[in-house]
Amino acid sequence: MVVILGLEGSANKIGIGIVEDGKVLSNPRRTYITPPGEGFQPRETAKHHRENVLTVLREALQEANITPQKIDAIAYTKGPGMGAPLASMAVVARTIAKLWNKPILGVNHCIGHIEMGRLITGAENPTVLYVSGGNTQIIAYAEKKYRIFGETIDIAIGNCLDRFARVIKLSNDPSPGYNIEQAAKLGKKFLPLPYVVKGMDVSFSGILSYLEDRAEKLISTGEYTKEDLCYSLQETIFAMLIETTERAMAHCGSNEVLIVGGVGCNKRLQDMMEVMCNERGGKLFGTDMRFCIDNGAMIAQAGWEMYNAGIRTDWEDTAITQRYRTDDVLATWRQ
Repeated sequence: MVVILGLEGSANKIGIGIVEDGKVLSNPRRTYITPPGEGFQPRETAKHHRENVLTVLREALQEANITPQKIDAIAYTKGPGMGAPLASMAVVARTIAKLWNKPILGVNHCIGHIEMGRLITGAENPTVLYVSGGNTQIIAYAEKKYRIFGETIDIAIGNCLDRFARVIKLSNDPSPGYNIEQAAKLGKKFLPLPYVVKGMDVSFSGILSYLEDRAEKLISTGEYTKEDLCYSLQETIFAMLIETTERAMAHCGSNEVLIVGGVGCNKRLQDMMEVMCNERGGKLFGTDMRFCIDNGAMIAQAGWEMYNAGIRTDWEDTAITQRYRTDDVLATWRQ
């Protein structure tokens, strides 16, 4: 039996999870929440992680009912992500790896999401839609790598949603995207927005700029409500993702779609994707908020795959990198 402890802290969530041979033993986390209208900055986010990491580590060990002696390796998020939060967690990972005399594994954050999704859902070889605050990618596995078939050419979908939430002063608790989703359920009037698909890639910055310029006037005149704008934004950007994901499925001959990343929790996105999958005779796989949102167990699971494939990270290579593409990783554990 192989037990891996994983540390995640690439953005505003700090999580530490422990996985044993496909079973999640513990997965506590904390979220750094800022006031409405504000985003989270690297320095303050890293400070939050440093203040909470030991508490979360104790919780992970206690929930798993395990001692450091039984852990086989330490996995941590090497990147991509925000520099200061990544570095703060990498220091902790290196420290406990030395203290406990364990090998260390630098994990790609995106692949952590994918491997956790595959574990939880049982999807065999899906086309993956990875949607989060920092990433938007359509991915499929081929020849030992997770290949990117399409992606955003500017900002990520989660960043688009977060920034629009600031425009209309929605709360950041529990997350801007969740609050947009709830508001969108009350929207009744659709505002036509720019629809930007370029081949297999998507663009969200122009849609955001369009709304930033018009939202205040549209709401103040009573022409549209905040809920209408949330509804219109969701319908437009989700439709763009469904289109590009379907094209990737056709190219790969796939009949499975796996949605991962924090935005993947959105029920409307899942419902729209399920309609497309049903029309193609395919199947949709998704996870709930325990595993969609950044968490330590997903890093532990990717680390578990790497460990069993004989992969170890040399001590000299344990630095973090903010730009660590999904297709940079050789996934030797996949068949």
